[in-house]
Amino acid sequence: MDKITCLHDRHVALGANMVPFGGFDMPLYYSDITTEHNAVRQKVGVFDVSHMGEVSVTGEEAERYVQHIFTNDIKSATIGSVFYGMMLYPNGGTVDDLLVYKNGEQDFLLVINAANIDKDYAWIEEQAKGFNVTTKNLSESYGQLAIQGPEAEEIVGSVLGLECKDLAFYTFKTLDNNEVPAILSRTGYTGEDGFELYGNHDFIIECWDKLIAAGVQPCGLGCRDTLRFEVGLPLYGDELSPEISPVMSGLSMFVKLDKEEFIGKEACAKQKAEGVEKKVVGIELASRAIPRHGYEVEKDGKVVGEITTGYRSISTGKSICMALVDISAAKLGTELQVKIHNRLHNGTVVKKRFYQKSYKK
Repeated sequence: MDKITCLHDRHVALGANMVPFGGFDMPLYYSDITTEHNAVRQKVGVFDVSHMGEVSVTGEEAERYVQHIFTNDIKSATIGSVFYGMMLYPNGGTVDDLLVYKNGEQDFLLVINAANIDKDYAWIEEQAKGFNVTTKNLSESYGQLAIQGPEAEEIVGSVLGLECKDLAFYTFKTLDNNEVPAILSRTGYTGEDGFELYGNHDFIIECWDKLIAAGVQPCGLGCRDTLRFEVGLPLYGDELSPEISPVMSGLSMFVKLDKEEFIGKEACAKQKAEGVEKKVVGIELASRAIPRHGYEVEKDGKVVGEITTGYRSISTGKSICMALVDISAAKLGTELQVKIHNRLHNGTVVKKRFYQKSYKK
């Protein structure tokens, strides 16, 4: 039985097309994916992302512990900073990609992927042995909204009455001191300016109702995927996995090898020094055929990889995909073929950022 978020009855009432995702019953779309995608690119949309997991790490050694399990470097971080990075296995494979929120010198919130909550929390608990820290899985206490698009700042201010102009990209503030402190961060997963709002279920329901009443477009997982993909953002299970390291995925900027230590550091340093056998690349097709996850990629008649994510891009109108390919086929400009319904379609390796991001700096 799939779990539900605190907004489930709202989605059903709006006539959302519901699908299982990460163990939850979630809205794929309300009207259609293109309408919702364009709302976020051009105006504003709101997503229920309450399926995401939240884990608190507190205690005397909280910072040292988070440094130990996280690839990015939080040591010099000011309170109110948000960091993106990964938890890795010793061999460099990815446990998960996540956000780390610094609430205090001894207080961090880890935001993890819905499908990985149980696995991640078991990993976090196991690695915490020997550290003076307390970990708590708060996933069922939190709801979360993502308000994304060029009009997000104006909407969060006028509709929700939350002062947000002062927030820089990848910073947050705490809104109150309820049992579950509400958090507003300037973050998101769409390539547009926007905010993510965390809080207890009643608060999240209240905010959702205000946004929908004000005419903000509700958006489902369908356009969440098309939006993140166009700007080259990875999805765990596609562009990152136990077999795909951040170095292979082109995310080395979030792996700070000059840090003292973290799990997987040696493996990533080796991959950086010696090179990797496979790499995630962008591919643009010459035809209108649509590449999908799992389709084979060929070069000179030989299979050299497979598609991780593929779509006909809503923003650019092009057939594009990301693919994990042999390093011999990964250079920009390389001509490849993608097998779609037993026919080969010509493609070219391009940068994974198919559409220019519009974040507020």
